[in-house]
Amino acid sequence: MDLKSLVKSSKQKLVAPLLGYPGARLTHSSLKQNEFNPALHAATMSRIVERFAPDAAFLMMDLSLEAGALGLPVRYPLFESPTVEEHPVKQAEDLDRLRVVDPLEDARVRGYIKVMELMTQSVSIPRAAYVAGPFTLAGLLMGASDIAMGTITDPSLVHQVVQFCTDVCIRYSRALTEAGADIIVILEPTATFLSPQAFAEFCGAYVREAIASPGAAHNAVLHICGDTSHILREMCATGACALSLDSPVNFPAAGNRVDREVILIGNIDPVGIMVQRSPQEVACAVRELLDSMARYDNFILSTGCDLPYETPDANIDAFMSEGRR
Repeated sequence: MDLKSLVKSSKQKLVAPLLGYPGARLTHSSLKQNEFNPALHAATMSRIVERFAPDAAFLMMDLSLEAGALGLPVRYPLFESPTVEEHPVKQAEDLDRLRVVDPLEDARVRGYIKVMELMTQSVSIPRAAYVAGPFTLAGLLMGASDIAMGTITDPSLVHQVVQFCTDVCIRYSRALTEAGADIIVILEPTATFLSPQAFAEFCGAYVREAIASPGAAHNAVLHICGDTSHILREMCATGACALSLDSPVNFPAAGNRVDREVILIGNIDPVGIMVQRSPQEVACAVRELLDSMARYDNFILSTGCDLPYETPDANIDAFMSEGRR
């Protein structure tokens, strides 16, 4: 499946909100149960497809997965996304304690790969999986404030940690692709604060390496939260076939700056609109976005990020219904 060809050949705009978390309610389960149970997670994905009929199915987003597989302590709330609680890498030698671990042998990582294998049996639409991007995973190892400061005070250490994380990203992406993932979404939320020059050096170059690695990410989507208007050109330079952009980004303006061969995915506000507004207001927001992007054939209607667990089904229905119109 080639994502660019799929988008260009479709007679109408594709509609693919990031539905993982609210989908857990369809199987009467918590997020934590899905995160540790591949069969349940796969069943949740199947119910999402049956109930809402999106044009692509995205696994539940979990930025802690690879960090936890490397041995970092992770907190797992019942109905919120997991969070990494400690950031142990302060010098290059600290990576030695992480190199003794094969993250692909971690039970949760194996579980997510198993989810994708199960989805190939039950989900016929394009299947998408998330991986933590090299810079964001490095930020989890070092701490977000430390890696930000390190780009200025100790760039050599940052490069070493990000390169280590790139190798993890490539191996996990390749395993997910082999398991049946049609799309690999590389998550780089920590990169949102970088300047264009710093992004290109400390993030973009490594994302490009991961995307170019054979068998790792044929249909690579780069997702960064927040306002990424200042780094759109550098994001395109990674070689990603699509950019998933958050609600602060002005999409028509982004459409004018991004090459028509790069797909734009987004960007209805997942909280301010999808959780806090009425179905009628959701439909209005979707219509306004569709109207503003009508002349762009490189656009997939989606949400700016993964929807919270408490997103009302009625609002998702309104999103899908207005998107289909």
